[in-house]
Amino acid sequence: MIPQYEKFLPKTFNKYFEPFLGGGAMFFHLEPTSAILGDSNLELIRAYEGVRDNPEQVIGLLKKLKAKHSKELYMKIRSIDRGLDILSKLTNIEVAARMIYLNQTCFNGVYRVNKAGQFNVPIGSSLNRLICDEDTIRSSSEVLKKATIKCLDFENLVTTAKKGDFAYIDPPYHPVSVYSDFTRYTKEKFYQEDQIRLKSTIDELSKKGIKVMLSNSDCHFISNLYSNYNRHKVYSGRSLNCKKDKRGKVIELLITNY
Repeated sequence: MIPQYEKFLPKTFNKYFEPFLGGGAMFFHLEPTSAILGDSNLELIRAYEGVRDNPEQVIGLLKKLKAKHSKELYMKIRSIDRGLDILSKLTNIEVAARMIYLNQTCFNGVYRVNKAGQFNVPIGSSLNRLICDEDTIRSSSEVLKKATIKCLDFENLVTTAKKGDFAYIDPPYHPVSVYSDFTRYTKEKFYQEDQIRLKSTIDELSKKGIKVMLSNSDCHFISNLYSNYNRHKVYSGRSLNCKKDKRGKVIELLITNY
């Protein structure tokens, strides 16, 4: 999506804010000199901290996992959160290696948890996976050293933003139908009232002179909610659908206040 977003990005800005970090594609693309990054997924935040602070140790663990990769190992690593409080028992290095390993070997690289917060994506079809991309881990570590990373609700993460700063906001998308809301990134869902609360937060940021770019689904609710903002249509490739004829290009909204 980045090539479609580029022409809408602000030419200049001071500090960068991203409250729904996820995979961090925009952050790693921009490589800002100063950034505040956040997500409500504590396991994800700890994984980024592990990569930032101890890239060589994360690489070492991933190499061991790659050498022994199998369906049996995948299920063993995936099931760690069933019998262990991983956030209190594992180091950031171990959390990072586990998350990267599962992301690299699960079905379509999907991240999804159940209501108990347990990762529940099945293994991917191929056992020939990269698993340990040493160059990416090292370069990501260097970029992350320029950022402050926090586990916070989006509303609290952007409180220090000032005029001239830029916030890229990529929340869980509002479902376009009752059948499309299948992904759970944390054990808590992101409901319609959360979308409304997010809109209020963006209104406040706009009043302060902060540049905001928002990604979301192209549906009546979102379009109407942001009717007073600039709305641009972009096209996303979708490979996840139980019906083959439903896969392909999907229209999304890119919303800006500038």
